[in-house]
Amino acid sequence: MTRFFLVSLFFAFFSFLGNSVFAQAPKYSNEFLSIGVGARGMGLGNSMVASVNDVTGGYWNPAALPLAEQKWQVSLMHSEYFAGIAKYDYAAVSAPILDAHTQASFSFIRFGVDDIPNTTQLIDDEGNLDYDRISSFTAADYGFLISVGRRSPKIPGLRYGGTIKVVYRHVGKFANSWGFGLDGGVQYDYGKWKFGLMARDVTSTFNAWNFTLDDETKEVWLQTGNEIPKNSLEVTLPKLILGAGRRFNIYKKFGLYSEFNFDFTFDGKRSVLIKGDPISIEPHAGIELFYSDFIFLRFGATNIQDYTDDDGGKVWTWQPNVGIGVRIRDFYIDYALTDVGNQSVALFSNVFSLRVDVHKEMFKKKIKPE
Repeated sequence: MTRFFLVSLFFAFFSFLGNSVFAQAPKYSNEFLSIGVGARGMGLGNSMVASVNDVTGGYWNPAALPLAEQKWQVSLMHSEYFAGIAKYDYAAVSAPILDAHTQASFSFIRFGVDDIPNTTQLIDDEGNLDYDRISSFTAADYGFLISVGRRSPKIPGLRYGGTIKVVYRHVGKFANSWGFGLDGGVQYDYGKWKFGLMARDVTSTFNAWNFTLDDETKEVWLQTGNEIPKNSLEVTLPKLILGAGRRFNIYKKFGLYSEFNFDFTFDGKRSVLIKGDPISIEPHAGIELFYSDFIFLRFGATNIQDYTDDDGGKVWTWQPNVGIGVRIRDFYIDYALTDVGNQSVALFSNVFSLRVDVHKEMFKKKIKPE
């Protein structure tokens, strides 16, 4: 009864927080931080809250960081969207700190479009087209995540962690913003079962936008019927992710792992499978087949949503993902193909990622025998 009361109180808090700032918060904010990181996570349909066990936990669930077992880990990822127009990159490093139960990580995320033509000065003072006046700019979003995870020394299978994230976004020299937010997560292992809880933007993440338009640009915008934007505050509301997964032994060294995640948002009805006001729920799932700890085959389903087609009818779509991974000693090479067959309105991409485990023994100087 007590547990049920605490869970109800927890959801009520997030619902109240969502309602209290709903009027000033956009429904979709800092969405580049919702794409995911690592080809393994992409291949599993972003179902990683319970099973993540490496440096990418700084993004998926910081409670997973101690599973690196006192090793340094480095991870890199690259993918492109819209036929290479938008580039998405990720890099992270983790290391043990304080004691044998604690691991920390630093993660860097960038989603950007480079070399965007700026045609605001295309027409000169005499009304002539002058293509030499075209310049270019970059619109990019950056995320900097500092995470710490700790294994409970008293409760077997329990881990917890938190993330401090700083967000910087800019649109050329026209506008920029800084934001700050907090994430928190918990993982618990029970036999072959894994459970995870991740709270993103726990206290809401605030981005303060500053617009720096020069007089010439303002004049062009006014002449073309555009409004001059004002400095403002963008709020990203909390999101709660629950996950559960289980490992199955199939035959000798062959096995299977499956996981389901449920994303709870508190900003009103969304275009997801379970929509409500103020809580909407988006389910997604992943399956990983593996042989020993050598080769992995992954399938994922995510972005189950509906939209209105050209005839005014409602159409349901989902995003199928597939992936493959291979381990060569301390190197993990992964690939994922998202939105196979262009089934959904989501982004199609090829995702490549690399993870390297660095052991302490690698730094020890070997003494040659005399």
